[in-house]
Amino acid sequence: MRIVLACGRILIATLTLRVALVVVGVPTPLIAQEMIGKRQFPDQLVISEPFVEDELSLPAFLHIDRVRIGGQRSRLTSAGGEVKKRITSDLELSLTGNLIYLDRTDGDSISGFDNLVVGLKYQLFASELHEAVASVALSWEVGGTGRRAVGAELSDTVTPTVLAGKGLGDLPDELAVLKPLALAALLGVQIPDGRRPHVLVWGGVVEYSLPYLDSFVKRVDLPRPLNQLIPLVEVEIRTNLDRGDAGRLRGTVNPGVVWIGKQLQIGLEAVAPLDDRSGRGVGARGFLRIPLEALFGKRAGQPLFGGR
Repeated sequence: MRIVLACGRILIATLTLRVALVVVGVPTPLIAQEMIGKRQFPDQLVISEPFVEDELSLPAFLHIDRVRIGGQRSRLTSAGGEVKKRITSDLELSLTGNLIYLDRTDGDSISGFDNLVVGLKYQLFASELHEAVASVALSWEVGGTGRRAVGAELSDTVTPTVLAGKGLGDLPDELAVLKPLALAALLGVQIPDGRRPHVLVWGGVVEYSLPYLDSFVKRVDLPRPLNQLIPLVEVEIRTNLDRGDAGRLRGTVNPGVVWIGKQLQIGLEAVAPLDDRSGRGVGARGFLRIPLEALFGKRAGQPLFGGR
């Protein structure tokens, strides 16, 4: 166990150093994997993007007050990471983990890891002309890999999902002011291995690309870093489907912004719960995401099998 922990610390330290070098180093142009035609979609903080990528998200954080876990209300803070790697040009494998800290209303605090999540995503369709993309995904929350006291379930949960994105750059010139808009959506079902209810997961994103506006619609000459910002609003809702709890909703509305650089993306959003089960007050979430190519070289940004 001590050897495993030591190796883990070395790996985290190495990744942290590489991330720091990318952030403060001299940027070099990279191929954006979220490009469809002229449009670069940003990474999203809540709704999974419909692209396959080679990317590291580290750190990703969430802070929200008074969520209900284990029958008690707690202030939740989580910090974690996700790595995505393309197996082929259309197939992605991902691993996600989070460390959770709960400051409970009874005065006690507790921390521990949430369950590990393993994901597969297959990109079905992409149209450069219409700036459209669609994918299907399957995630597996591996039950028992996290700490029960912070909300990690003992049983597995499998979630098949459909993802889609559409830019409005193909609108007529009379509606040019709307061309920087893009929409994205998610629809999935959480299927637990146990007595918990099945859950319909659905949501959407509306975003307005200032880089697209400046480059392809109207020259507005915004100063940096404003000319690299994409304001967006994400909505995620979870609806229980059965087992005596049908129709109960949970969800959040998340307005924020993503800054797109040549080697990284930085996102920050407010988290506004839709009900008491989802939290109280306004929380915050954010991420720092870096292409694997920027960290480990050009080969890391290519699929394991086949070309780009």
